[in-house]
Amino acid sequence: MIRLVHMLRRPQHMSPDAFAAFWRDVHGPLVASVQVDLDIARFVQLHRDPAGQGLDTKASEARGGMCAPFDGIAEYWWRSENALRAALARPAGQAASERLIESERQFTDLPASPLWFATEFPQVATSLRRPVAHLRSGLMRLHFALQPKAELSEDEARRYWLEVHGPLIRSHSPARGLMAYNQVHRRDIALVSSFADPRNVTAEAYLGHAESWFERPSDKEPTREMQVAMQAALTDEQNFIDWNRSTIFVGKELVFIDREWA
Repeated sequence: MIRLVHMLRRPQHMSPDAFAAFWRDVHGPLVASVQVDLDIARFVQLHRDPAGQGLDTKASEARGGMCAPFDGIAEYWWRSENALRAALARPAGQAASERLIESERQFTDLPASPLWFATEFPQVATSLRRPVAHLRSGLMRLHFALQPKAELSEDEARRYWLEVHGPLIRSHSPARGLMAYNQVHRRDIALVSSFADPRNVTAEAYLGHAESWFERPSDKEPTREMQVAMQAALTDEQNFIDWNRSTIFVGKELVFIDREWA
């Protein structure tokens, strides 16, 4: 599987509610309607959750300030690069891609909305099924898009993230109540130009993102074990993440396409 991550900024003239409504009610069904033409295996929208925005703020403050969260995150999965390349080579796939871009222009500041391809590295799973933070569930999804520290190369940062930070998070996952945790590393492939160029994307792509699913926190004070786990993660992040260029988003997922079973 290969995933396209598209972090969305709304135009300045559009309100958050109008952005969310168009993306959900107009663009989402449009993507679903072209799933066969583009051979999309999965499509998910991650919307801001009013109940989770305080978590965004707390996470940023704990790290001394981060970039403002995006307005939404769109994710597309294909079974392989070859499957996507074949879909884009067909007239139906080309027409479908153009329709999606034209729709995105109605509610997205495309140059300011970075996108990239990525590969998943699962770290924690409490179920064989992929978790989903449905609107009417207590589950939330945290999306931490990160950039490396200036003194590290991207390869060095990726290696540290995967080989050092990943095991640390796994060791503390019970204390933090993680239902699932993945590292999703950017994958630089030529196909990205087929998506970035027609959208005139100028925003810098991230090194990748960490994603975790958890139950909405209660008003109770965190346990001692949870405090220790959270502090250990923060301390280790300083070894490879540039917090000032990274961003955290807590939200709910809307699944429009799910053909992973096919």
